[in-house]
Amino acid sequence: MTKITALLLAGSRPGSDPLAQAAGVAVKPLAPVRGEPMINYPARALLAHPSVGQLVILTQTPELYRADPATAWLDEDPRVRFEQSGSGIASTLLELLDRPDLPFPLLVTTADHVLLDGDMLDQFVAEADGADIAVAMVERATLLARYPSSRRTWLKFRDGWWSGANLFWFGSAKARAIISLWQEVEQDRKKGWKILAAFGPIALLGAVLRVSTLRGGIARVGRRFDLFARLVPMRKAEACIDADKVEDVALIEQILDRRG
Repeated sequence: MTKITALLLAGSRPGSDPLAQAAGVAVKPLAPVRGEPMINYPARALLAHPSVGQLVILTQTPELYRADPATAWLDEDPRVRFEQSGSGIASTLLELLDRPDLPFPLLVTTADHVLLDGDMLDQFVAEADGADIAVAMVERATLLARYPSSRRTWLKFRDGWWSGANLFWFGSAKARAIISLWQEVEQDRKKGWKILAAFGPIALLGAVLRVSTLRGGIARVGRRFDLFARLVPMRKAEACIDADKVEDVALIEQILDRRG
């Protein structure tokens, strides 16, 4: 398979981030987890995976990572480069899609995906390969079986309650249509019904009445936009545990301690 271009989202939203504030750092990806900036964990996992050819870090403040001794190694690795990101994820991705130096497929994840590991990447890459767009999700029963106190944002479908795993695959330029839609609703990413409504009234009604499965809904979206869209249901519960809140960091550190 062609080497993957990995995009690591390390930007900041307007306003202050509670986790960054609590840690006393300028931006959230520099907040420490087990004594080092959280961005180091997904960056190392991506660079260690044999399918990844280059890592592009998208941020509004690359100078912060270059200046920090704990993250300066990112600027020194020849496979890593920083790119300036805009105010929105989708708008930034749209600007990058036509760049010849960023070939498809693109794998996108976030700097707070601290628990990302080789097993997750193995599964996601294997199941996303060949799709124009793929999204990783975790079903609620998978998470609660291991971490019953963990709280996520769930979308309810007939085939379960699903939460995002911060892993996205863009296999071809056809993904532009979906990213444009993402741009319209990204401000409402935590409001599931608004996201569903953007995919059309059939998807929204199906979710409300629980007559639509997530798998079927994603396939239907693909047909609507004339592309091959795929759901990747992640086997590891940790795939949907990101470092979004102080209590998330505490859980993540416990998991990392068990990993050794």
